[in-house]
Amino acid sequence: MFSLYLIKRLLALIRRYTNKAGGYMPLTALALNCSLKGSAEKSSTDKILNEVLQELAKYDVTSEVIRVVDYNIKPGVKSDEGEGDDWPHLRAKVLAADILIFGSPIWLGQPSSVAKRILERMDAFLGETDDKQRMPPYGKVAVVAIVGNEDGAHHCHAEIFQALNDVGYTIAPGAGTYWVGQAMASTDYKYLKSPYDKTLQTNRTSAANAMHLAKLLKANPYEGL
Repeated sequence: MFSLYLIKRLLALIRRYTNKAGGYMPLTALALNCSLKGSAEKSSTDKILNEVLQELAKYDVTSEVIRVVDYNIKPGVKSDEGEGDDWPHLRAKVLAADILIFGSPIWLGQPSSVAKRILERMDAFLGETDDKQRMPPYGKVAVVAIVGNEDGAHHCHAEIFQALNDVGYTIAPGAGTYWVGQAMASTDYKYLKSPYDKTLQTNRTSAANAMHLAKLLKANPYEGL
């Protein structure tokens, strides 16, 4: 026989994870494009991010892409660095999404300065735990997408995944996708006339595993301490 506690918990989960029509609440994804280029310019990072989002759309995940450089993200390690800081607005979008797709180009074998600025601002999550010691991104899933014409994709994955995990994100298997062109060549990912099969395959894997993990965590959040 179910205890009263278990019945209440089950009813709470049903209310939390179903919508008014009685169906399961859909997942949402936010893609951060940490290119150095503004929205007026074509971006290889934008291309790979949209490919991942297209895969997520097959699972009814709704999404948005944000070109970070279009915002005034002030330097610092707090959630609000004062007047003119756009991070509080962007932070709210980041934390509202079930899945974060973090995209960056490779520069000098490293993530872009824009990517590092975002990670620095997320450092504030370390001190924003709830009464069960859970940081704000607990229960959220992260994917990392990297593009470039030089070596460094796996290094960028390692840097970004480590930082995102440190501040509370959960990483699914195969959650890192990338494309790396010929070193010092003029062909960028955005100019490829036909899709690169290996990257598209990894995009599919990243999306499927992120969706699966996000559903699990939404239905069964971390309990904390």
